[in-house]
Amino acid sequence: MPCGIGRAQRWTIASTEGAQAPNLRHGARAAAPRRQHREDVAAALIGLAVTYRDLGRDTEVEPLLKRSLAIREKALGPDHPDVGASLNSLAILYFLQRDWARAADFWRRSTGVIITRAQRGILVGQAQTGAHKTEAERLSFRFSGLVKAASRLASYASRSDTTLTEEMFQIAQWAKSSQAAQSLQQMAARGATRDPRLAMLVRERQDLVMEWQQRDRSRSAAVAQTSDKRDRHAEAINVARLADIDTRIADIDKRLVVDFPDYAVLASPSPLPVESLQAQLGSEEVLVLFLDTPEWQPTPEETFIWVVTRTDMRWMKSKLGTKALTERVTTLRCGLDDEEWVGIEKPARCAKLLNVAKPEEKDPLPFSLGIAHELYQALFGPVEDLIKGKHLLIVPSGPLTSLPFHLLVTENPETALPNSYVGYRGVAWLGRRQPLTVLPSVASLRALREFAKGGRGSQNYIGYGDPVLLGDGSCRRTTSPQDCPSHQTAVAQAPSQAHQPRGRAGRRSPILTEVFSKGAGSEAVLAQVRKLCPLEDTAYEVKCIAQSLPKSKIRVRDEATVADIKASSDSGELATYRVVQFATHGLLAGDVELITRLQGEPALVLTPPREPRDIDDNGLLTASKVAELKLNADWVVLSACNTAAGDRLGAEALSGLARAFFYAGARALLVSHWPVYSDAAVRLTTKAFAEIEADATVTRAEAMRRAMVALMDDASEEDNAQTSVWAPFVLVGEGARH
Repeated sequence: MPCGIGRAQRWTIASTEGAQAPNLRHGARAAAPRRQHREDVAAALIGLAVTYRDLGRDTEVEPLLKRSLAIREKALGPDHPDVGASLNSLAILYFLQRDWARAADFWRRSTGVIITRAQRGILVGQAQTGAHKTEAERLSFRFSGLVKAASRLASYASRSDTTLTEEMFQIAQWAKSSQAAQSLQQMAARGATRDPRLAMLVRERQDLVMEWQQRDRSRSAAVAQTSDKRDRHAEAINVARLADIDTRIADIDKRLVVDFPDYAVLASPSPLPVESLQAQLGSEEVLVLFLDTPEWQPTPEETFIWVVTRTDMRWMKSKLGTKALTERVTTLRCGLDDEEWVGIEKPARCAKLLNVAKPEEKDPLPFSLGIAHELYQALFGPVEDLIKGKHLLIVPSGPLTSLPFHLLVTENPETALPNSYVGYRGVAWLGRRQPLTVLPSVASLRALREFAKGGRGSQNYIGYGDPVLLGDGSCRRTTSPQDCPSHQTAVAQAPSQAHQPRGRAGRRSPILTEVFSKGAGSEAVLAQVRKLCPLEDTAYEVKCIAQSLPKSKIRVRDEATVADIKASSDSGELATYRVVQFATHGLLAGDVELITRLQGEPALVLTPPREPRDIDDNGLLTASKVAELKLNADWVVLSACNTAAGDRLGAEALSGLARAFFYAGARALLVSHWPVYSDAAVRLTTKAFAEIEADATVTRAEAMRRAMVALMDDASEEDNAQTSVWAPFVLVGEGARH
């Protein structure tokens, strides 16, 4: 072959995020019973092609792969997964030969099999109870490979190929999937029907699928136990319930086929064509889609970027791919999250990345303005003429999901790494210049604006805050002013004790004791929840927001309980509120990971019960409990720590509390990317709502932008300009006001 690379490199395309590496043998034989003779021959031919390739007999590889494909197409039909696998093998072969046209052609056909099966197979009439990833998710590298090959073709074209750009925009959407996008789409599907009874039936189906998946995991865990530890009676009950769920879902599907035939399409986040997207965009909005890819020989790592306005579209790529973006995002987070400087390994990593010593208590976290500017230039610089001054709707991928885009720097900073708080004043932050909103997927925009409108609640706001917590003796008391801020106030007056963290603290204050020990009983967990630091200023926060919104209600102290929220949900009252807020501690999945019965779920802390009613009655509103709620909220504000984090360590962002709230019925979320300071959270949220109250044209995204600018410019505390103080929150979902 002419590519001139080593044999091992030529055979395997390096994968990303632990996914199976795509290669010529990939998918050669499906995990199914023995097939007919011709199919066995097809699989054997692929194996022989692999052997010949290893032996350097390259000219004999292509005929073997084509013969295998012909056998499978005749025996299995054009849309069988094994046919898709054979097409993929040929695409990889041509990709390694730098034959971009034929690589793109065969990947088009291979991904076409996946798309056809997805559109035809995951429909009403099938149980949809499997917890496994979809074919599109498992084989996403095929879509990424197609984009890589097509981009080479585009670079050879004498002029911009609009058709190719629009095609790859949709292919990139197939390459991306997230739990948050799926949950948002499910919520939108419920809102697409104007029949309340039908919406309730859809919700029942979705809840049953979730229960099935949980019970299926329990069944797998039980089977893995040794015989002496298995509870056969409990297992039998679980299996019987699984059968009942299957039966009920089948019954529901029969009705949906007749009464709601569009449900299957609406419930799955299918890619949105460019023209459909542009119809959803306002004149002052720009959507930016990212697709990061690793190095796949013979191509380097790279990130593909699509920028879409109401009347224009542009496709470009950045030389920063998955590995480079991961390193830069990790470096920036060292200047954002105190937790990155706790322990032994993480401080050493941050110090190496930034080439600095561990900062002292009085010093600012070392946020690299130089890298923040480099990222802006790489991701937005070439399209600045399209995005400047617009409301950015960003669909991130990979490592970019862990970074708030508003802290990228648009102009070359005077100092790449300031050594004092003063160095962060006057920086040209992207978030200072324009509002930003994060979308879980491109299709989320249409889901939110067209399908999820639903009926708006009759009440404006309900806020939960100031749970009854006792502290462990190391807590610093927080107090608040009496007067609430108005839109004319720069920011709310600072509480008397500044920068008390909500949730796990970092190097600036005592670390939350590792109280969640393995095997801890419910009473032990309950006792340790009670020891969390009180957050008295959160009562001020919810009071001020309620004051700015008529028809509001606050639940603080003894009223801020999980039982109260569940009762409000069950009665239907919770669904009458357009804005729902939780101002409290947020616990990461890692904080509770060792409580096996909680399965590592993230949680919001509410008032622990004096006398728990059951083993789960511990004051923790976990993600699974959130998913059971019935909401109809335009905005859910999670004024707590790390609420953008995943449902377990290493999971994708927005797969924890955020996913659960979308599923429960939220159209927009305010979530945080690291432990927030309590006084800063008060200032940001109360200021944002004051802006909304004062100006009927202000969007949620613009209100948050104004609140962040007001806080970073406030000189009453010297470190207000530090990114870790003003930048933790991001708006996810519907960034507009209506």
